[in-house]
Amino acid sequence: MRIPESELIINGDGSVFHIHLKPEELSDNVILVGDPGRVDMIAEMLEDIEFRHASREFVSVTGRRHGKRITVLSHGIGPDNIDIVMTELDALANVDFATREVKPVHKALNILRIGTSGALHADIPLGSYILSHYSVGFDGVMNWYAGRDQVTIPEVEEAFKAHMDWEKTLPSPYFVKASDKIVDLMKDVTVPGVTISAPGFYGPQGRVVRAPLAMPDMLERIESFRFEAGGAQRRITNFEMESAPLAGLCTLLGHHACTVCCAIANRYLQSSNPDYKPQIRKLAEIALDRMATL
Repeated sequence: MRIPESELIINGDGSVFHIHLKPEELSDNVILVGDPGRVDMIAEMLEDIEFRHASREFVSVTGRRHGKRITVLSHGIGPDNIDIVMTELDALANVDFATREVKPVHKALNILRIGTSGALHADIPLGSYILSHYSVGFDGVMNWYAGRDQVTIPEVEEAFKAHMDWEKTLPSPYFVKASDKIVDLMKDVTVPGVTISAPGFYGPQGRVVRAPLAMPDMLERIESFRFEAGGAQRRITNFEMESAPLAGLCTLLGHHACTVCCAIANRYLQSSNPDYKPQIRKLAEIALDRMATL
């Protein structure tokens, strides 16, 4: 089936519409970051840089770490951007841009996202690296896709909504598991996590500045929720804004992905560390070295 021009926009130079990458510029191994400035920081750790593209919040480079080709791409803030980035990365890997038809042989990308987050329990110190073994989508992105129920955990979703007394006007939350392949790369240097992806930084993460919340006791209910998965009892560990749609879309599209976040705030202790850049640099070095083994 040919994909129409209106559904997948290809720029005049042969690059995909938003992220401005061409198929031959994409590595099979990808590191995603939110902040465009982090791309250049990580690029300093690469050799043989092939290019640097920048379009809006989407900045990209491809280079080598210990001889392994790796693409680094920024996605900006929010779950909506993950919908754009993952759809376009998948198209670069699995659509023939000349014919606009899906390639007969599927290519699976390896994707590790590096981010920052707020921890939800007192025993998770600032500076901890939290690996999202599971993610919880407050964003609703996966609800727009037909295969949603095949990549989520419906029984946990129902238990969570009952525990939270979930507000009917909010998007239905979804639970999704990260790729074991990427989890195994990082699990020895991280805290196992269950990460909430929120569609905003303030109200959707339980922050109150002036506007009151629809669920005023949301944080307390989240902290007390537990579920069994993967042979262990799980608790929700942190808030951020992208891990769930990334894990969900990658599973749906046949890619391997996981998110690791540096805890730069602790919501339970009401503490934060604004000087977190050294921890992010160290995390990026670890991530590059682990991805270079694939």
